Amino acid sequence: MKYRLEKPLNAAIGTEKYQCTITWRNGGFIADEPLSQGGGDSGPDPYTLLLSSLASCTLITLRMYIDRKGWDVPEIRVNTNLYSEIKEGNTITVIDRDIYFPQPVPDDQVQRLQDIARACPISKILENQVRVRTFMRRDPETAKRIVYRNEAVAVVWRPELCQHATRCWKELPQVFRPKEKKWVDVDGASAAQIVEQVRRCPSGALAVEWTEKDADTAL
Repeated sequence: MKYRLEKPLNAAIGTEKYQCTITWRNGGFIADEPLSQGGGDSGPDPYTLLLSSLASCTLITLRMYIDRKGWDVPEIRVNTNLYSEIKEGNTITVIDRDIYFPQPVPDDQVQRLQDIARACPISKILENQVRVRTFMRRDPETAKRIVYRNEAVAVVWRPELCQHATRCWKELPQVFRPKEKKWVDVDGASAAQIVEQVRRCPSGALAVEWTEKDADTAL
């Protein structure tokens, strides 16, 4: 398993309705709800962000293809919108993507670019099977602890808290081996690698403990 983003996108909300701060690898921006939904309309709403992802991916994919072909297409524009309807008891969401060119483009190129647009990565995600996994960190003091340690580091596992995100054993399989009884091998990687991986556990089931001596060298 390899995540698409090197660092996860982070979002936070305070008490101001309904302003969210979105932080990505190179900065941040605001998301909000429109006035009609009780927000301040200080940034794009979640539906707008979803549609803008498709629109931008479409434009980038088309531009890459056009440049590779050496075609003379100075500008591309995209409109996106969506609606939902209920069919046979199921909610079906339809996204419309309208692509147009302010300057004339030969019809054979237009037809080819329509095919290329359908193949853009975000299109494939939206039209494929998508699951949203939700994890929340828990940290009850009474949870059972199992400790795996060596001279440098101790990995604490709280099985009651585990939500099976699978990040640990898919990203650092030389340490985390769920098919084995002693499933954490703290000698399988450096202490720094183990610490970094444990920090990615979204449920709090994994933690690292250091002796006072080791803590200075680990951080």
